[in-house]
Amino acid sequence: MSVSHAQPGEVIGLLPTAVDPHAGQTVTLVKTASLEVIRLVLPAGKVLAPHHVPGEITVQCLAGRVTLQTARGPCEMSSGQLTFLAGGEEHSVTAHDASALLVMILLAAKG
Repeated sequence: MSVSHAQPGEVIGLLPTAVDPHAGQTVTLVKTASLEVIRLVLPAGKVLAPHHVPGEITVQCLAGRVTLQTARGPCEMSSGQLTFLAGGEEHSVTAHDASALLVMILLAAKG
């Protein structure tokens, strides 16, 4: 099955809802050669192990409460807050409540 990503100019619902066919699921909303946008949905208590991505990222907490752990220490986030990380920066995520995050990754331009 092919994954459908948003097209330029298409409006995207960010919060998981019962009307959304992907409600409660992590889903890639946009993917181009230079940008990836992911709605990351985490149940309370879920821990994402330390990892990194090559490009810079922004992490916006849409709902819930999480801790983003980096080499600089813990970053507590709740609904309505945003942070960014440098490319290659190792980080992990712990969800304290059922949470939804909007993650935007700048990918290396192909060419």
